[in-house]
Formats: sequence, C-alpha cells, structure tokens
Amino acid sequence: MRDKGRPTMSTTTHGFKSSKQDFTFGPWRVTAAKTHIMKSKDIERLAEEMHMPSLPEMLFGDNVLRIQHTDGFGIEFNAVDALKRVNNMQDTVKVACAQEWQESRSDFEEHAKEVVKRYDWTYTTDYRGTLLGEDLQLKVSPTTERIDLEKLKAREQIMFFEDVLLFEDELHDHGVSMISVKIRVMPSSFFVLLRFFLRVDGVLIRINDTRLYHQAGQNYMLREFSTRENQVSALQHLPPALYTDPNEIAQHLSLKLTQCEKLELPEHKPTSEPSNTPQ
Repeated sequence: MRDKGRPTMSTTTHGFKSSKQDFTFGPWRVTAAKTHIMKSKDIERLAEEMHMPSLPEMLFGDNVLRIQHTDGFGIEFNAVDALKRVNNMQDTVKVACAQEWQESRSDFEEHAKEVVKRYDWTYTTDYRGTLLGEDLQLKVSPTTERIDLEKLKAREQIMFFEDVLLFEDELHDHGVSMISVKIRVMPSSFFVLLRFFLRVDGVLIRINDTRLYHQAGQNYMLREFSTRENQVSALQHLPPALYTDPNEIAQHLSLKLTQCEKLELPEHKPTSEPSNTPQ
C-alpha cells in the first residue's frame, strides 16, 4: 500500500495560524483543516439560521476533518453540522439541569435570563459525522460487531495524526462545553475519536464519544457512539482535578447509551457531484 502525506500549508490571518494537511491512505484522502474563529457577524447569522439565541463563543466554522474515498463518498466532521444536532428547543432534562445550576450559584441572577432561553445552553450534540456523496454514500446499518480497542493498543507506527477543535464555550465561566475530533492513521488502519465534553461546575459531567475504525482492505467501517454522564454529587469520591480532564474522568462516568453501526462502502462509482448529509 502506498501512503503519502503532503506538507502542512500554513498562513496567519489576524493573529490566527491556519493550516491544512492532506494524507493519502490507499484509496482514502484524509484532510485536516484548522483556521481562525468565526467572525461575530457570521456567528450571528448562523445563530439566526439555527433559531438559537447564541452559539459557542469559540466556533471554528471552517475547521474540518474529512476522510474521502477516490470515488467521492466518505465522512467528515465539522462544527456547523455538529451544532445542527443541538436541541434548539427547551427540554425537561436541560431545564432541570439549569435549575440545579441556578441553585448552586450565588450569582444566579446575572445569568438567569441566559439559561432559561429556549435552547440547549450546554450545546450538547449527538453528532456522529457528515456522510459525503450523493449517488454513492456509505451505507449505515446497526451491527453487533465492535471495534477491537485492544488491537488499537498494539504498538504500530503512526503515519499521520491530527487533532481538530470544532467549538468550545466556557458557559459563563461555570464550566466547559467543547467538541473536537482526532485521527490517527497506521499502516493497517485508521481510527477517529470525535468527543463532546461537557462540565457544568457543581452539576454534571457528560461525554458523548463517536469512534470510527477502518481496517485497510475491508469494505466497511465500524462506528460506535456512546454517552457517559454523572451528576457531580456522585463523583465526590474523586479528586476534583479529574473533572477537568476528559481522558481521566471518562472511565469513571456511568455508561448511559451505546450504539454500534457498520458503514459499508458502496460498490459503484458516482455519476454526479457529491453532497453532504449530516448524521
């Protein structure tokens, strides 16, 4: 198998360093683009389109991780499609959480109006990627097959690695809500971790993970989505320092949901230009 990477192309705009990297893995082309935060006027326009009163304060609308086959189909991860999966209407779970937050804050009045607006102010998203292609797309179906995480622990050369932040918000200095995507490409496979991490100080910690795995030569990918969550009151036996480290706290959170899918590769070449379908 012939693998090649292209040098990083970097530019600096208004103090932000932009970069774009391409890496070829067999018939796949991996593209990782990182650039500056969206401008305020663009964020306001996007918020109107999404019927949300506000969007994350650090929104990287042009950041993307794309994995595309030479036949045009594939999957990508971007901030705008992730936000489209945020509930823009108030729901009972989020309101209950907001009420706990209100009760735990002495400065509640300052933020009362913000947390009762009709949208999910935590920006929780169950985004799992955006399928690429129109006539040809990866075929998604439930499966009992699981990603072999032990196999991924084996020592193998990492030919390409990238970590792309999509959005982050500090919830008025009372926590953090963020989503980022990492990829590593080895000689035998590639592995993606898309992680949404939420910490509302004194209230809860939530992690939504999407793992994507493809072994070279196979005609499918495996995608696993999981939700882990606990009230902070149930985590008081742990050192508070763990609350701010998603990698450390994840193993202590209760598993609430797991969904496993097989993404099968189509067999025929496309006949028209590709389009995007959020999943």
